Formats: sequence, C-alpha cells, structure tokens
Amino acid sequence: MARTTQSFWGRNKYEINGLVLILPLYFLYQSLTPVFPKAWATQKVGTFEITPTPYDMDQPYQHEGHFTKDFLLIFSQGKVAHIRQAYFNIGEAPIPLAELQTGDEGILHGSQHGQEVHAIAPKLISAGHKAWLTIENWQGEQFITSWDIPQELQQN
Repeated sequence: MARTTQSFWGRNKYEINGLVLILPLYFLYQSLTPVFPKAWATQKVGTFEITPTPYDMDQPYQHEGHFTKDFLLIFSQGKVAHIRQAYFNIGEAPIPLAELQTGDEGILHGSQHGQEVHAIAPKLISAGHKAWLTIENWQGEQFITSWDIPQELQQN
C-alpha cells in the first residue's frame, strides 16, 4: 500500500533544487549590475577637480569603534600623486589636519582612477552637517572644500 503522507522534502524536493540552482544566477546578476546614488556636484579645490559619490544613502555605520560613511571620489583634474594626505569627514566643520593625522580614519586611498574613503561621520547625519574634504599637497599647502548633504541622506 502506498504511503499517502510524504515528508516536506518528498513533496518539494524538485522546487527546492530548482531554487538552489537559480539563486546564484540572481546574485551574480546583482553583483554585476550595481546601482549607486547620484554623484554630488563637482568642485574645484586647488589644482584638483573632485566629484564625490556615496556608496549608498544609508546612515553611517560603526567601523572599528567609529562611525563612517563610504564614498568614492573621482579626480577629473589634477594628479592624485601630488597629494601628500587627504581626509574626508562629515560634520558641522572640518576636523583640523593636526587632529586627523593622529588616527587612520577618513584617509583617502585608491588609485588615480578613484579614491575610496571611509569618511568620519556622526552617528546620524542632520541638516547642519556638510561633507568636508581636506587636502595637503607636497608643498605643505592645505585646501578645504565642502559639499552640502542631500536631503535624502539627512536624518529628520
């Protein structure tokens, strides 16, 4: 006599196996077609022309005891090799270079094609905050510029 009650696996094994075969294709498609937020306005600072783009529109996350927000900075003018050190932070004012040099947070790193930065940020980004870029070249000249934070990124 045939058994009328099958186990969950017995009833659904083909569907589960099909799902296991299809899911990697979905995740591969997602990884090959990333969607980034809109780039911010390009600004000229010193001999450089820079366009920042946040990786996402989420609030900062905690990384090694500090809150950070990830950005990609594209240098469309000027040579990255002419930069001695550069830092990116979000707040009401730029953090002084002497204070930034004491840690390793907020340092731009990458290649001439793009600089990534884990920007120093407060726990929540509010309307009074700006994104500040501090650059020092090899001659010791310091340049500071800022971008307004888009409304979508501000915590209300």
